[in-house]
Order: sequence, then C-alpha cells, then structure tokens
Amino acid sequence: MKSILFYALAAVGEIGGCYAFWSWLRLGKPAWWLVPGTAALIAFAFLLTQIETEAAGRAYAAYGGIYIGASLLWLWAVEGIRPDRWDLIGAVLCLAGMAVILFAPHRTA
Repeated sequence: MKSILFYALAAVGEIGGCYAFWSWLRLGKPAWWLVPGTAALIAFAFLLTQIETEAAGRAYAAYGGIYIGASLLWLWAVEGIRPDRWDLIGAVLCLAGMAVILFAPHRTA
C-alpha cells in the first residue's frame, strides 16, 4: 500500500509540474512558474523510483491509472470542470487495470 502513496504524490508532482508549463505557455503566466514546475517534475521522477516493483516498466504502466484519476480530480478541483460520466467510467477502467498490474503475482526474471 506504500506504493499507492508514492503514486499519489508522484501524480501531484507530475500534474502540478506540467500545469506550470501549461500555464506559462498557454495562459500567459510569468516564466518563473517554470521553477516550481521543474522541481515538481523532478519530485515526480524520484517518487516513481520508490515504487515496490522490480521492473520500471511495470511501475510506469500501473502509474497510468493513478495519473488518469488524479488528472480528473485536478480538472474538477483546479480548473473547475466537473468530470462527466464518461470520464468517470474511463477512470474506473484504468484504475482496475492499474490494480491488476500492480497487485497481481508476477513471476520474477
């Protein structure tokens, strides 16, 4: 379950960092927004290395489900757009896939 915490923190780092770049390029925010954005992206990369799995690709694949769910929360909380039922159905499917990837008993190489 520690992995879920790292995934959640990584999602905040990635989405926050990418949003800083989005805000600078698309919303006209000042260039200094890139400083915390870059720090957040570095934190994101570090946090993914803390996932309890032997294979980086598996950690990244499972992260996809968390990222999608967190992005929809960001859409609602930060951008003020409420996800619709199709967003939610898609997120549930992705989270189910993430759970299979992360919690299934995998063979070791």
